[in-house]
Amino acid sequence: MNTIIRLILSAIAVLICSYILPGAHVSGFLTALVVAGVLAIVNILLKPILVLLTIPITIVTLGLFLLVINTLMIMLVSGLVPGFDVDGFWWAFAFSLALSLVNSVFESMQDNKSNN
Repeated sequence: MNTIIRLILSAIAVLICSYILPGAHVSGFLTALVVAGVLAIVNILLKPILVLLTIPITIVTLGLFLLVINTLMIMLVSGLVPGFDVDGFWWAFAFSLALSLVNSVFESMQDNKSNN
C-alpha cells in the first residue's frame, strides 16, 4: 500500500513540476502516473549502473555529475513515455531538480504524519 501511495505522490509531483516549468509537458494524470512508474523502474535498474561506471568523474566533480545522471534519466523517460516531453537538456535538468524538491516535501509531510 505504501508503494502505491508513493507512486501517486510522485505522479502528483510530476504534474506540479510540469505545471511550473514551461519546458516540461505532461498530457494528464495517467501519463504522470506512467512517468512516475517508469522513472522509478529506471532509477532502480539503470541508475546504479551509471553511478558505478561514472565514479571517477563523480569524484572529480564532487558529486555534481549525479545531477547530470538524473537529467539523463528524465530525458530517457521522456523518450520512452508518450505524452511526456521535455524540451531539452536544461529543461530536463530543471525538471529533475524541481521533482526532487517536490518529492522531498511530500516525503517530509508523510514522515511528519507517521510520527504523529
